[in-house]
Amino acid sequence: MVNKKVINVLTLLSRLIIGVTFTFSGFVKSVDPLGTAYKIQDYFIALNLSEFLSLALFLSVILCVVELLLGIFILLGLYRKLTSILVLLFMIIMTPLTLWIAIDNPVKDCGCFGDALIISNWQTFYKNIVLSVCAVLLLANYKNIKSIFSKRTELIVALFTIIFGFSFALYNIIYSPVFDFRPYKIGSHLPEKINVDPARVGEFENIFVYTKNGEQKEFKEDDYPWNDSTWTFVEMETRMTKEGEKPEIEDFHVELVQYDDSTKTFINNDITEDILKDPAYSFWMISYSLEDAETKYLYQLKDIADFAANNNYKFYCITSSSVETINEWGETYDANFNFCQADERMLKTIVRSNPGLVLVKNGTVINKWCDNKLPIIKEKDKSSIVSELTKDVYHQQRNMKTIVLLLLLFIVPLLIIKVIENKLNIKNK
Repeated sequence: MVNKKVINVLTLLSRLIIGVTFTFSGFVKSVDPLGTAYKIQDYFIALNLSEFLSLALFLSVILCVVELLLGIFILLGLYRKLTSILVLLFMIIMTPLTLWIAIDNPVKDCGCFGDALIISNWQTFYKNIVLSVCAVLLLANYKNIKSIFSKRTELIVALFTIIFGFSFALYNIIYSPVFDFRPYKIGSHLPEKINVDPARVGEFENIFVYTKNGEQKEFKEDDYPWNDSTWTFVEMETRMTKEGEKPEIEDFHVELVQYDDSTKTFINNDITEDILKDPAYSFWMISYSLEDAETKYLYQLKDIADFAANNNYKFYCITSSSVETINEWGETYDANFNFCQADERMLKTIVRSNPGLVLVKNGTVINKWCDNKLPIIKEKDKSSIVSELTKDVYHQQRNMKTIVLLLLLFIVPLLIIKVIENKLNIKNK
C-alpha cells in the first residue's frame, strides 16, 4: 500500500505543476487574446471549418480565462472536487487534440503559451501527457488539497477571480497587450530578426528520383544518371540534412503600390530593404484590412502623415487589402498616403489593432500605438513632437511596474478577504 506521505507529496507536486502551468498558460494568452484568436482561426482553416472564423475571438477569451481560472483555483484550493474534474476534462479534450496536431502538423506551433514561449507540437503533446497524469492524481486525491480560504469566502474569491480574469483579457483586446512577446516589440532591430548568420543556416541536399524497368531509385547530385538514357527522370526533391537556426521573422516583405501613368495601371515596387535601412524616422500605419479598419481616429493619422511630410519623414500605410480596395478607401476618406501591400499575418503580428502605428528608425522599432492611443501632435513644435513620439514607454522598468501593479490588483483584494475571514472566525469563537 502506498504510503500516505508519498500520496500527499505527489498530490502537492501535481497541484503545483497543474496550477503553475495553467496559470502561466492562461495568463500569457490573456495578455494577447487576439493572437490566440488568430491561432484558433488557423485550426478552423486546417479543419475546413471557415464558417466558424467569426467565433475565434469569443472562443479565445473563453479559453484564455478558463485556463487562468483553473490554474488559480487549483493553487488556491477553491472548489477542490469540481475544479479537479474540470481540469481532467480539459486534459481529456486537449491531449488527443495535441496528438493530432503533432502527427498531422496543421500549424507549426500549437500556441499553448502564446508568443511568450514557443515549443514544438510534440513537446506540447508530451507536456499534456504529464499534465494528464497530474490531473488524474489530483482528482483521485482532491480531499488532500488544502484550501487557503474557507467555505464562507470561497464564492467571493471565485467571483473576484472570474471578474479579474475577464477584465484583464478584455483590456488587452481594447488596448495593446500589456506585455509584447512578439518579434516586433519596441526596441527590436528588425534586420537582426529577419536575417540569420549563414554559418547557422540549415544544410540541404537535392535528391533526384529516376525510374528504370519499373524500379524507382533515388540519387544524389554526385551520382545521378543524367547521361544514362536507360533511366527516366521522375522528380527532384530538396531535403534538409541538418536543421539550422530559423529567423524570428520569416515573412517580412513590403511592396509600395504606385500608379504607372504609361500603362494606366497600378504596379508594386519592393521597398523592403529601403524601409529597413531608412536612417530617418518612418511611420508605418498598419491596417491588415482597410475594409474593417476603425476610422474614428483617422484624423490623428492624417496629422501624423502631414507632420512626416513637412519634416522629410516617410509615412506608409501598409495593408493586405487589394489595390482596388486601397484606391477606393483612399478616395472615400481623402487619405493621400503612400500605400503598401504586405502579408496579412505579418501585419497582424506587428500590431494587434486595426489600424495601428509603428515608428521605426534604421530598422529599429522606436514606438508603437494602437488606434485608441495614437499620439496627438497638432499645434506642437517639432522638438516636442519628436520627444513625445520617441519616448520609450515599454522599457523593462515599465514592464516590471506593470507586473507589480497586476500582482497588487489581484493579491491585495485576496488579502483583504482573508483578513476579514480571520476576524470573523475569531469573532465566532
